[in-house]
Amino acid sequence: MNQQPEQLQGVVERLTYHSEESGYTVARLKAPRAREPITIIGNFAHIQPGQTLQLTGTWREHPKYGSQFQVTQYRETKPATLTGIEKYLGSGLIKGVGPVTARRIVTHFELETLDIIEHQIERLIEVPGIAHKRVKMIQTAWATQKAIKEVMLFLQGHGVSTTYAVKIYKQYGDDSIAVVTKNPYQLATDVYGIGFVTADAIARNLGIAPDSEFRYRSGILHVLGEAGEEGHCFLPQNTLVERVVKRLALDDHQPNPEQVLRLTEQMMVDEELMRSAIQDAPMEEVACYAPPFFHAESKLVERLQCLLSQPLRVDLPRVQNWIDRFVEKTGTPLSEQQRQAVEMATRERVLILTGGPGTGKTTTIRTIVTLWKAMGKSIALASPTGRAAQRLSELTGREAKTVHRLLEFDPQHMKFKREVDNPIPAEAVIVDEASMLDLFLANSLMKAIAPNAQLLLVGDIDQLPSVGPGAVLQDLMTSEQIPVIRLTQVFRQAQASAIVRHAHQINRGQMPRLEVVSVSGRRSRDNPQSDCLWLDVPEPEPGVQAIQELISDLIPSLGFDPAQDVQVLCPMTRGLVGTRNLNQVLQQLINPPKTGKVELERGGMILRVGDRVIQKVNDYNREVFNGDLGTIARIDLEEQEVTVQFGERPVSYDYADVNEITLAWAVTVHKSQGSEYPVVILPLYMQHYLMLSRNLLYTGLTRAKQLAILVGPKKAIGMAVRQVKDKQRYTLLNQRLRKALPL
Repeated sequence: MNQQPEQLQGVVERLTYHSEESGYTVARLKAPRAREPITIIGNFAHIQPGQTLQLTGTWREHPKYGSQFQVTQYRETKPATLTGIEKYLGSGLIKGVGPVTARRIVTHFELETLDIIEHQIERLIEVPGIAHKRVKMIQTAWATQKAIKEVMLFLQGHGVSTTYAVKIYKQYGDDSIAVVTKNPYQLATDVYGIGFVTADAIARNLGIAPDSEFRYRSGILHVLGEAGEEGHCFLPQNTLVERVVKRLALDDHQPNPEQVLRLTEQMMVDEELMRSAIQDAPMEEVACYAPPFFHAESKLVERLQCLLSQPLRVDLPRVQNWIDRFVEKTGTPLSEQQRQAVEMATRERVLILTGGPGTGKTTTIRTIVTLWKAMGKSIALASPTGRAAQRLSELTGREAKTVHRLLEFDPQHMKFKREVDNPIPAEAVIVDEASMLDLFLANSLMKAIAPNAQLLLVGDIDQLPSVGPGAVLQDLMTSEQIPVIRLTQVFRQAQASAIVRHAHQINRGQMPRLEVVSVSGRRSRDNPQSDCLWLDVPEPEPGVQAIQELISDLIPSLGFDPAQDVQVLCPMTRGLVGTRNLNQVLQQLINPPKTGKVELERGGMILRVGDRVIQKVNDYNREVFNGDLGTIARIDLEEQEVTVQFGERPVSYDYADVNEITLAWAVTVHKSQGSEYPVVILPLYMQHYLMLSRNLLYTGLTRAKQLAILVGPKKAIGMAVRQVKDKQRYTLLNQRLRKALPL
């Protein structure tokens, strides 16, 4: 028997759970004549403690949680009580009004508060502690939230979350509804976090036909974008068509491959897609590029060609004499490979220096910098990440910047200031951790190298490839058009480290002999004899417990600070031993809630002062980039801002942009590239078998400076050692280099 819908009205007391993505909410409602708060469940586009809601729904009995009210419809009404008004205003609804300010306003105006804010907002100046500047801010925020609420109500029926509704409003302002109605696919291009899938759902709700050319064109570009996220610069045309057909398929619509193929051809004519022939490919396969990828790859080759066409003249005997004197004076022994690298750095326009841990890259770089300085060259040092740049600065004694800062991004014009017509003012440029350079950053870098300058790229080719598209360092090396020095000799002092020895064994496909420890047995109280340990914990659930015990017991006993020195690196985000779950577990362990410690709940995630966080996207306006690690220094509930300390630089986010960061007590191995940590904990389990590979294990292990601890069964470690998953990325950089720079 179907229940008849009932009406319920009350004030939201607290949110037990709210998903920013779906709007699904579990909350407690204080209703008149109800002894206890009522649990309500439903999908809410926008809900805050203090709101007065008129609800329609039905009662249901949950076997564990008891009586609940399932909401089918709701509308907000103005709160009628002083407590309700105070909660409503202080809930974070209005920037500039937190709990303290809300109490002052309500104390002063009482039940007239909302009417005064609505019609006589200038009277807020009467409230003690509120100055003209804050009144202006509250006025703007009140008007904005009203407009946002309209946008949210419109978007609620089209599957868009509250967070994205705010971002849409920030992007388009009062034109938001008009833009979404006219061209919902524009959202996927303009608004970070809204992809093709969400835009497509909105389009379907607005009545756009599933076989419209507009949808197909957007779908083709979306599939190429997805391929870029996998590391590809293009897709072969047949592969592109297959993927598009699969992506655009719906229950009531199956795309015609011939129609998709014809459309890709038309888009090439319209230059919405670019094409290239793939040499040695069967059946004259065609590469389909999104234009930015095509132009970046082509321009990168052009700039290399231009740089390499300028010969360098050097007095080699004089250089060799300098090296002899340097070795004698500093007592720094150089291997034959290192010496060759130093010599080549004086005579080559572009040089690649690669090698694993302990092979002397640091000494070689330091020697090259000293020699270039002696030659009177101006030098610039950079690395893709802030941590790697800091390390480069420490080893050379000179300032090093991130590549983005070296190129001086101009947020006003959304481009780098340093380019062909305004190159980096240096005669010699060193870029460390060059394996992290993706196609776009490499192209921007090459455009900014002066025609008379030299470029030294330093990186470990055996690490994971760049997170972004391309395999730039690998392509430069395998093209055999760029001089390469590979350091292979492991120095004696480095061989004392088990981390270094095991990393090279793993690289050769050999199973390392790891020192076994336990966290609950007798050996956990002994000092380990090795800097590379293994906890043989067969299953993920006890593995999570073991990681907690390591952090609370063994690691502090060895003199490390869990909050500062330890980084957990995972193969994936999902699963019990993935970053999502471990971040919640480790946050509770390392940075638990505490009276007076401010926290914020966004999108089902709690952010707390003291939390370690990671930037998820390149934000050129704030000058923080994908993979940057920081610590939450401040959460301002009044101003609705979160301040993150990135090194010595504080960066502020308003609530709408907080989804650019996420917890980083645990991060993926991919995200750890370019960083080093005193202690690394690396969980490896068969539930992540798709990601287990030799270069992933090698990369994760070599992030540890002083101590590495592998957690998991021998089977998973063995699989990682055996599997060489150098997944082929679709890139024609190698082909273009060979064609443009024949030997």
